Amino acid sequence: MAEVAHKASVPRKLDVGILTVSTTRSLKEDKSGHWMARRCEREGHRVVAHHVVPDDAHSIAEALGIIINAHQPHAVIVDGGTGITPADVTIEAVRPLFTKELTAFGALFAQLSFEEIDSAAIMSRATAGVIGQTVVFCLPGSLNACKLACKALIFPELGHLAKHVRAGG
Repeated sequence: MAEVAHKASVPRKLDVGILTVSTTRSLKEDKSGHWMARRCEREGHRVVAHHVVPDDAHSIAEALGIIINAHQPHAVIVDGGTGITPADVTIEAVRPLFTKELTAFGALFAQLSFEEIDSAAIMSRATAGVIGQTVVFCLPGSLNACKLACKALIFPELGHLAKHVRAGG
C-alpha cells in the first residue's frame, strides 16, 4: 500500500528530450525517435527537443548537454550507438556524464530483450543514469528495442524517477 501511495504523488506531465545517434538517418527518417515522441505525448508528456547526431562521442555529449541545459527536461532518451561495433560510442560518450547510474536498467532491458530476441540480447549495452536533475536512458536504435524499453521500463517509472531526482523524495 505504501508503494501505491508513493507513486500516486508522482508528476504526471514531464518534459522529455529525444536524441537519436545515427550517421545514416536524418530527423525525417528517424522512425524510432518519432515513435518515442508520439508515445511520449500519448503518455501525457511534452517533447521539448528531438535531434539526430552522428556516431561521434563529442557530438553526442555536446547535443545531450545542449538539450539538458536549454530545456531542463525530466528525461532524455538517447537511441542508437549502443552496440559493439567500433562506431558505437554512445555509452562511452554518456556514461562519464552520469552522477548516478541506474544499474538495474541495463540488466532488466537485457532480460526483456532475451525473451524477444534470444541470445542476441548479449550485444546490447543499454544503460541509464542521472545527469544533474535529468534521467538519461541509452537504448539501441531499433524500433523494437525502443518500443520494448519505453513500454516496459521507461514510461511506467518515469514520473517516479523524476520525483526522486527533482525532489529527492
